[in-house]
Amino acid sequence: MAQAETHYTLPLPEFDRPAKLLIVVAPYYKDIADQLVAGAKAEIEKAGGSHEVIEVPGALEVPTAIRIAYRQSNFDGFVALGCVIRGETTHYETVCNDSSRALQLLGLDGACIGNGILTVENREQAVVRAEAAGQNKGGGAAAAALHLIALTRRFGNGNKSIGFKPLRDEIQLAGDAEGPASA
Repeated sequence: MAQAETHYTLPLPEFDRPAKLLIVVAPYYKDIADQLVAGAKAEIEKAGGSHEVIEVPGALEVPTAIRIAYRQSNFDGFVALGCVIRGETTHYETVCNDSSRALQLLGLDGACIGNGILTVENREQAVVRAEAAGQNKGGGAAAAALHLIALTRRFGNGNKSIGFKPLRDEIQLAGDAEGPASA
C-alpha cells in the first residue's frame, strides 16, 4: 500500500466557552466506527469541548439525524461518522453521493459539520483511515467541525433575523409623503 501524503493541519481553535458537539455515527462496520468515534472524542476533548454520541442505522440516516438535532437542540456542531465500502452494486455511489450532498446542504444552511464518513474501495483502506493512532479521519472530522464553530462564533452566532429589514428606523406608510389629500 502506498504511503499517505503528508499535509498541513490547522491548529485547533481556542474557545472562550466550550463547544458542544453531537457525534452521529453509523456503526455498520462497528470496529471501524469505534475507531472513528474514539478519534473524534479525543479531538473534541483536546479543544476543551463536550460531546454526545448517537447511532443511526446507516450513512444515509446520518444527515437526517443531524438535521433533527440542528433544528431541535443546542449543539454548536456535528461530526458525521461512518464507513461505506464499495460493493458489487451501484448502491455505493448512491450512499456516498447522497449522504455527502445532504451534509453539504446542511452546512450551507449554517450547521457546523465535520464529515468523517469514509468512502473506500475495501476494508483495508477503511481500517487505515479510521485508526485513531493512524490517519484518524474521525479526529479530522471533529477538527473540521470545531473550526467551523470557531468561524461561526467569530462572525456572530448565525442567528439572523428572518423577514424584511426596514431601510430606516421610522415606519413609513404607503401613500403620499405629505399625508392623505384633503377634500
